[in-house]
Amino acid sequence: MKLDNQIALVTGGDSGIGQAIATLFAEAGADLCITYHTDADGAAETRRRIEAAGRQALVAPLDVRDAAAVDALFARVARELGVPDVLVNNAGKGMGAQVPVADLPDDQVAVILDTNLKGPLHCARAFVRQRRERGGGGRIVTISSVAQHLPTPHSAPYGMAKAGLGSLTRSLAIELAEQRINVNAIAPGLIATPMTQERLDDPGKRDASMKEIPWHRPGEPIEIARLALFLASEYGDYVTGQTWVMDGGLTMNWGGA
Repeated sequence: MKLDNQIALVTGGDSGIGQAIATLFAEAGADLCITYHTDADGAAETRRRIEAAGRQALVAPLDVRDAAAVDALFARVARELGVPDVLVNNAGKGMGAQVPVADLPDDQVAVILDTNLKGPLHCARAFVRQRRERGGGGRIVTISSVAQHLPTPHSAPYGMAKAGLGSLTRSLAIELAEQRINVNAIAPGLIATPMTQERLDDPGKRDASMKEIPWHRPGEPIEIARLALFLASEYGDYVTGQTWVMDGGLTMNWGGA
């Protein structure tokens, strides 16, 4: 699977899944723009990996909640690298403190929905506008979560946002089919990333999680990246509007362990 001389934009490319996707895309032949929110050091490491693969890297800070900043970034990418062929909506935010719905403060709801749902919408909108001017074509891959399909008690806004990404994926796939822009999502289960490290480092929490996962291990970022590469490449041309679950069987076993 190759992305020879294509341009990909990966949000949240400073660590974990985003870093793995950016690195693999570069190894497949793409030039990349990666964004980060606060982890400049992680973004610098991703740049090093991209350049080690012999590809160009543009690194930019971005808050995906800011629609104007998203539009400005896409304009910059078009000037400095070219119009992106692939968008990977990866930037997101975990729930943080778990709170029942009745006690949720408005600001916590807003930051989760604005980052995890509106942020990908802002990026997809900017991407589609640029691709439309080029006559269509392109790929959107959004990183969702198994929370899209499962109940998320005490983390309702997170589940709401991820379920919304599934709906956005389906709607965009139909809207953009005539322009030959594929739109798909990936719903990872428990993946070994900085966001999940605390759970994996705690023996009790790790054991409880592994009992729910038939594969009895966390996934690795590179495993998500390989699926993203398939969806971004010509091999995934006949796939659109789908959310691909990669979770070691977790959703099939939910509540049954």
